[in-house]
Amino acid sequence: MKILYVTTISDTVNSFLIPHIKMLVDLGNQVDVAFNINQEVRPEIIDMGCKIHILDFQRSPININNYVAYKKLKKIIRNEKYELVHTHTPVASAIVRLACKNVKDIKVFYTAHGFHFFKGAPLKNWLIYYTVEKWLSRYTDVIITINKEDYKRAKKSFKAKKVEYVPGVGLDITRFQSLSTDKYKKRNEIGIPENSFVILSVGELNKNKNHEIIIKAIYKLQNKNIQYIICGVGPLKDYLNKLIKKLSLQNQVHLLGYRNDIDEICKASDIFAFPSKREGLGLAALEAMASGLPIITSNVHGIVDYSINGITGYRCNPNDQKGFEIFINKLNEQPKDRIKIGRTNQELVKQFDINKVMTLMKKIYLNNIIS
Repeated sequence: MKILYVTTISDTVNSFLIPHIKMLVDLGNQVDVAFNINQEVRPEIIDMGCKIHILDFQRSPININNYVAYKKLKKIIRNEKYELVHTHTPVASAIVRLACKNVKDIKVFYTAHGFHFFKGAPLKNWLIYYTVEKWLSRYTDVIITINKEDYKRAKKSFKAKKVEYVPGVGLDITRFQSLSTDKYKKRNEIGIPENSFVILSVGELNKNKNHEIIIKAIYKLQNKNIQYIICGVGPLKDYLNKLIKKLSLQNQVHLLGYRNDIDEICKASDIFAFPSKREGLGLAALEAMASGLPIITSNVHGIVDYSINGITGYRCNPNDQKGFEIFINKLNEQPKDRIKIGRTNQELVKQFDINKVMTLMKKIYLNNIIS
């Protein structure tokens, strides 16, 4: 079968979808990819024989370049005679379904990596995103959801021919659990005092990731032994640096930028903070759990599929600064509990293992016309 994978940007395929594509290729299918290249395409994709189609997708739905990408995509699908298009990310997925809605003999799969409408989401998200997704669902053969809230809503309200649930895109648990890293050597390498209490967050520097709530909580705690590491890049870098300076936390809060050693940094940390306002699931927090870290999270959307208050750590409203203060302080003062919770997390996270996800994905494909 000839399959096209479509995402808004290349980073999505690089970061999450290579095992999925490999599984399809191993089944004897030709898989090509289409996206806007924001990050150099990983060599594995080329090595698998994937043809790369460059589309100038933009994250803003009203950007004129998306219309140009829509016209080009329609032409690609017609000329290449794809039998299945599997689409990911909201903008690309809207364009794909519009492009395919009048095409005969083609199947459309859509993996929703987290709807923008969910319990507690702003009203405008429901008015815009829910309305659009519900309408487009009628042009979708299979919707694949990665958290239970989205699955229940899509199953109940959408018009797709079939709705499926898989627990995320898959996590290589072995990589994190088998890693042996010198904790203190790593701390010295990134400039963190050896005997400090280290909080880690990983994610784009944007409003949704909500890093500032942890920064403000640390300021209120007035504990000089607390160190906060944030790994990621994004539009709020300057804003966060100004906030750190304003609160005189330059010696406690560290923006490390993009890192390719997150597994090692997890091993050098004591807890993981994940205060996002929205998450389809949250791979970074699952990686932290696999590393044996307690997690302090928000209590929204896909995060609640694995964050269990008092079991995996603690969770609270993403705007509850006082709650984050209390839980940070609690875990700081209870090292034995941190170890116990970390071990529990290494067991609980196994339900999100890549092998389990690949088994489920293979079943979904085989049950929906792939030979």
